[in-house]
Amino acid sequence: MIQLKHISKYYPVGFGKNDVLNDVDLTIHEGEFVSIMGPSGSGKSTLLHILGLLEEPSGGEYLFEGEPVHKMSEKKRTQLHRGSIGFVFQAYHLIDELTVYENIETPLLYKNVPSSERKSRVADVLDRFNIVAKKDLFPNQLSGGQQQLVGIARAIVAEPRVIFADEPTGNLHSDQARVIMQLFKHLNETDKITIVQVTHSEQNAAFGHRVIEIKDGKIR
Repeated sequence: MIQLKHISKYYPVGFGKNDVLNDVDLTIHEGEFVSIMGPSGSGKSTLLHILGLLEEPSGGEYLFEGEPVHKMSEKKRTQLHRGSIGFVFQAYHLIDELTVYENIETPLLYKNVPSSERKSRVADVLDRFNIVAKKDLFPNQLSGGQQQLVGIARAIVAEPRVIFADEPTGNLHSDQARVIMQLFKHLNETDKITIVQVTHSEQNAAFGHRVIEIKDGKIR
């Protein structure tokens, strides 16, 4: 499904450059649940952002289902991002001025999904995640665990093929974290959604099929 070939990423610093990723090769198969682990500053979040099309690599090739991402038009990349990819962030990234319902609905508005289908899909995920009673609340009225549930509901409402999760339980206590990780496992096993998570937690990593270790910008 996903193939990285000789991916590098650096940022200019003064007259030199700061290498973040160095000659990374990686293959992720459809239906996998992969955990990326490594110390702070190892490049794991940058790698996830490249996979999720939030950043571009400085060099190398990224193939999504055999198609080179770097050769796609801006329109095609946007369609891929909105149509096939869901993102879950550590800091939730919900829109404070929107209700739970409106936050979940947002990706469907970007995709121009008709109103009746939007209502049906949002109602479905609200019910599935057991947050129907919260639909008219705003993010600041929710606990961290509830905000992350809304973040995941928003990520899956557009029916993505793959979810990229960046430290999805980083701000949660252990009970909430376990609920979130069990939800990811369920999405992977039941909905067949490919999941790639960056995590510091060995307990979280154990929910996946395999662990990829990264250190100093290289996969070990």
